[in-house]
Amino acid sequence: MPKNTSYSLPKDSKAWQQAVDSIAALLPEDTNLQDFDALQSLPVFALIVVLPTQVSALDIHQYVQSWVDEQPSWHLVTVAEDTDASFVNITVSDTEPTAADAQRLPFTHTQVYRYLLVPVTDTLMHPGKKTAAAHIIDDQLTARLRRDLTEEYNNTRSTGNTGNINVVDCHILSVGHMLRTHKLACFDMDSTLIEQEVIVELAKTAGIGEEVEAITEAAMRGEIDFDESFAQRVALLKGTSTDVLDDICSRLTLSTGARTTISALKALGYHTVLVSGGFTYFARYIAEQLGIDEVHANALDIEEGEVTGHIQWPIVNGAKKAAIVEHTAERLGIEMSQVVCVGDGANDLPMMALADLGVAYHAKPIVQARADAAINVTGLEGTLYALGYPALAPTE
Repeated sequence: MPKNTSYSLPKDSKAWQQAVDSIAALLPEDTNLQDFDALQSLPVFALIVVLPTQVSALDIHQYVQSWVDEQPSWHLVTVAEDTDASFVNITVSDTEPTAADAQRLPFTHTQVYRYLLVPVTDTLMHPGKKTAAAHIIDDQLTARLRRDLTEEYNNTRSTGNTGNINVVDCHILSVGHMLRTHKLACFDMDSTLIEQEVIVELAKTAGIGEEVEAITEAAMRGEIDFDESFAQRVALLKGTSTDVLDDICSRLTLSTGARTTISALKALGYHTVLVSGGFTYFARYIAEQLGIDEVHANALDIEEGEVTGHIQWPIVNGAKKAAIVEHTAERLGIEMSQVVCVGDGANDLPMMALADLGVAYHAKPIVQARADAAINVTGLEGTLYALGYPALAPTE
């Protein structure tokens, strides 16, 4: 029988605000620390480091600080624990672990370190240059931590029992992302909320798996137009019986941390949306499993119990996803600066670009390169860490 596990999460961003208040003397004199848009124009970065507890015996701060010491332009400020914050409780029904769970850090085996990177001299920075700087810092620090932690970790183990600590996520984000109150979270479905690509599962059942998977992969890499690839894949499904749909639903597995992430966001007051280039039949099933508020996906055209192979317009492609996110925010009276979008494929980039925070989840390289934050270490709960929250731990 599944058991329920409870987690607690700070409800607000007091720790980040207190950290920003502590560096007021390092910022331009006229800086309004409550004006998040103004703070966005400053090269003040939130640095979030996500690691496994297997390296807990190592002084992680030492490694981060040693890198900063070699950068004469930066100060490092540690963000305190959220002891003064009000907390929300999250209760999640645990399920049997999947194959992917073995490759990702369980919640209780994750450490999250939070810092501010502050320039030595007060200066403004063009948004494009700031984004480029964030990616450079991310690449340099991630490579450095992987190298140093691997070397130190292996030195503490028995001879011949060494390994590579290749499980480090570094998020370098504008501090404004940490201070804003976000209200709308939009998620892709395939390979994001679930581990599979539904159309690939359909194709396997229809005996055309390899053909459809090749088209899917090319589309996710951005090599062919999504509309064209979608029409090609659906056409190959012509004649597939609807009897297989429920069977496929039963085989779909939620991504590691999906239940906890959605439960946490709901507890924090977010409106949650599933925005998929897949099919409504499956999207509604997954949304019901997770308690997601609304669903936008493609209708699967069926006649006389068989898939016709025809597409119904308009297709939910990348541009449509972005429009759905924008219209949803407008309908709910939510600013785009309060929106978070999470996805893994090229067709998720337009909605991620519109959002205040675009998060790539175990994504293709082209998506990781253009996202604000990239999750590679944890399950989907890494979204919470990218939003600035501390590591989840079960309540006593």
